[in-house]
Amino acid sequence: MTDKQQVAGNDEMKEFTPEELEMLSFGLIGSAGQARSLAFSALKAARAGDFEHADELITQSKEAAIASHDQQTKLLVREANGIHTPVDVMLVHAQDHLMTAMLAQELIEELIHLYRCKEDRACAGPVAEDTQA
Repeated sequence: MTDKQQVAGNDEMKEFTPEELEMLSFGLIGSAGQARSLAFSALKAARAGDFEHADELITQSKEAAIASHDQQTKLLVREANGIHTPVDVMLVHAQDHLMTAMLAQELIEELIHLYRCKEDRACAGPVAEDTQA
């Protein structure tokens, strides 16, 4: 057992088996895919003028994305602690799903805002927080 694996019995600090890495990737893909799907359902609801439902769906989308984002953060913490995670195509695909879902959420929130403006005939500025640094 390497020093990296001997972190006081903390299972999160042991090296992943190939099967664990595959399951982590599938989990990221699943929750990120759910987040993206809910975001597009929110857009459909807004297009139909059902803004209350659109808001509910975008909230659910964000909650689904949190699960993926938490897994991604754990991977980053592991890497910062010196425990390298082997990167394979499945993990890259999972990360791509997460980033696509997050971008979709941001853009769809703005589109929902525009649909509201169109219905109300008035716009008061962007709804989503400015995430650019």
